Amino acid sequence: MTDRQILVAIQGEKGSFHDVAAKDYFRNKEIVIIPCSTFDETINSVISGKAEYAVMAIENARAGSILYNYNLIRESGLKILGELRLRIRQNLMALPGTTIGSLNEIRSHPIALAQCMEFLNTLKGMTLIETDDTAGTARIISEHHLTGTGTIASASAAEIYGLEILADGIETYKKNYTKFHVIGNESEMPDEGDKASVCFATSHLPGSLARVLQILAGMDINLSKIQSVPRLNGNWEYMFYLDLEMSKASRMDTVVKALEEHTMNLEILGIYNKDNNLYEC
Repeated sequence: MTDRQILVAIQGEKGSFHDVAAKDYFRNKEIVIIPCSTFDETINSVISGKAEYAVMAIENARAGSILYNYNLIRESGLKILGELRLRIRQNLMALPGTTIGSLNEIRSHPIALAQCMEFLNTLKGMTLIETDDTAGTARIISEHHLTGTGTIASASAAEIYGLEILADGIETYKKNYTKFHVIGNESEMPDEGDKASVCFATSHLPGSLARVLQILAGMDINLSKIQSVPRLNGNWEYMFYLDLEMSKASRMDTVVKALEEHTMNLEILGIYNKDNNLYEC
């Protein structure tokens, strides 16, 4: 029996950090990458059946949570099936033969630029231009033979599009990593795992959230993340997104029953296994 190809949607083009993350997560599988221009398109690719899974960035060690993606996952009805932490190494690249001194401008995604400002501030008079995608910018520089123009992207993008890395590892924060979620249909979500992502609302009364946290602590569940997102109902109420780390012996139905008594609109966004590795790109 031969392994079939798995269709995986990502935001960005081949050579993007999403591409690297997808290939790392499915490293023992044969996959076909489906590039998407937006996170909405990425999610819709799975909903429509164009892709089986989506790989989406959810949090960066420096930039924080991507709140929009939390809402996308919840509203889509899809589930978190896994996670991957990728060490983000940013590289300055341009056409072969280019030197840093001959560059007039550097184009890249605004987050990539922000992650490298300590290095970029040393390049006096350099014009910085924001673009939609790191790898997409590398492709454009290559295809249009843009001289005097550099970009910041992954080493994979340099290799794919034939660019030369002029400076590697230029990110300011050397422990820069991004957490990605693997998204798929509910039918593929396991019943057991050592991590779960949930969301809920609480009553707008003092101590409501504190009671929920006490319940989780009493069940020996480690709260590794809590994020509040406005409910957009005009009443300044919030949805809370939590990542719960628990032992294999913990029963999710028991956790749900305990939370339901003190929350509203409780949803299980995913049950999966914690990623204990840190992959290098």
